[in-house]
Amino acid sequence: MAGELLSTTAIRPRKRSRNNDALSERGVSLIETIMAGAILMTVVIGVLPAFILATQTTEQQGDIATRTTEYGQDKMESLIKLDFNDAATDTTVFPPNAAGGSGLGGTMIANSSVGAVPPAAAVASYVDYLDSNGNLLTSSTGAYYTRQWSISTDSTATLKTITVVVNSVQAAGVKGLAPSAALVCIKSSGL
Repeated sequence: MAGELLSTTAIRPRKRSRNNDALSERGVSLIETIMAGAILMTVVIGVLPAFILATQTTEQQGDIATRTTEYGQDKMESLIKLDFNDAATDTTVFPPNAAGGSGLGGTMIANSSVGAVPPAAAVASYVDYLDSNGNLLTSSTGAYYTRQWSISTDSTATLKTITVVVNSVQAAGVKGLAPSAALVCIKSSGL
């Protein structure tokens, strides 16, 4: 029927019931909050060991590895300053004493060595021990770092190769190798 007006009675606004409003505006219940918290705590507790291991590894490989290199460099500089044929300076103390040690091995024949580096056992006058702050100790008791060095000559006895190795103590609970540093330097009889 053309021209008929549409009746507005067929289009009626829908009544909202109070029950539908309550469901759409519903909050989080206490039980749901407790369950979400429990799940979160389970995840955090599961990941916590990884964070602890990462912190320990960072300490072990960062700070301690840097210190082993620093302490090795200190010893190397002390040895390089010595005269090529020095056989008396005690380098196991700081500052080095003019007497009481082995110096830079003294006059050495060709292809010879003195001292030892790990894994060989420490040789007296070619080892010193440091506490956790880098202070020299009189014995290995309480040592956190061990510095060992060796000196060897070439076939002409005009070059000495100085090797310094610093090892640290393995920190409790940390996996992997304890940090260590090895430094090698050559000194000529002409210098």
